[in-house]
Amino acid sequence: MEAFFANIPSSYRTAILVAGLLLLWIIEGFIPRFRFRYNRYRHAGTNLFFTLTTAIINLGFAFLIVKASEWASREQFGLLYWTGMPLWLHTILALLMMDFIGAYLIHLVQHKVAWMWHFHKIHHIDTAIDVTTALRHHPVESLFRVLALAAAIVTMGIPIWMVMLYQSLSALMSQFNHANIHLPHWLDRALSWVIVSPDMHKVHHSRYQPETDSNYANIFSIWDRICGTFVKVPDTTRIQYGLDEYQEPRYQEIGPLLKVPWEKTDVLVEKPANS
Repeated sequence: MEAFFANIPSSYRTAILVAGLLLLWIIEGFIPRFRFRYNRYRHAGTNLFFTLTTAIINLGFAFLIVKASEWASREQFGLLYWTGMPLWLHTILALLMMDFIGAYLIHLVQHKVAWMWHFHKIHHIDTAIDVTTALRHHPVESLFRVLALAAAIVTMGIPIWMVMLYQSLSALMSQFNHANIHLPHWLDRALSWVIVSPDMHKVHHSRYQPETDSNYANIFSIWDRICGTFVKVPDTTRIQYGLDEYQEPRYQEIGPLLKVPWEKTDVLVEKPANS
């Protein structure tokens, strides 16, 4: 497994992720969870711009991830190395810890720390959540996630091939749980006991703040259940997306979205009447 993931060219991994994005975007057109009144192509264009900036930031700081992983592997540094566990267990725990520190924990922090929230809320301003929303992040926010992942790699002790495996799974799962697809309720509920299902993540994009501040996980739903941040909404079709203070159409355009972190708002978020 180590040799397999270590030798997969980055171009192949990118192709897989692009194919997953395109496939889910097509499926959304046939079995949507919500039928939005919007221009899918314009919406996708805006979100793909932020996807591109995220990719550029990740590529630009890839050296940090690589160096952190190479150092941890060379020095056998990190909790997972010190315990002398077998490779299969090291792999499972590495995936879990990267998901906890590099996704769940940093996501939670961005909701709790005001100045970080100003960058993260670009992701929440989207009023039509679909697969293209998955990597809609302000360029500055991408730095937060890179640093959190590097911290997970060093403290846990994670070789680069496990990092590549995690990043591929993370991107695919983010596409899946943002996708505007209709799954049978029983299937979505069953999936949510192990991984983050589409309906589970839809709650996180609710305009109602107590729901927005919940369901932070990316791959494994266990973190929300363990940390008490899991919220279940019986009927997710009644959820309203976005943030109350950013409902103007201009906030779905690239220019205004880039400026959002520096704007001041003073709006009390109340529960929508039909949520």
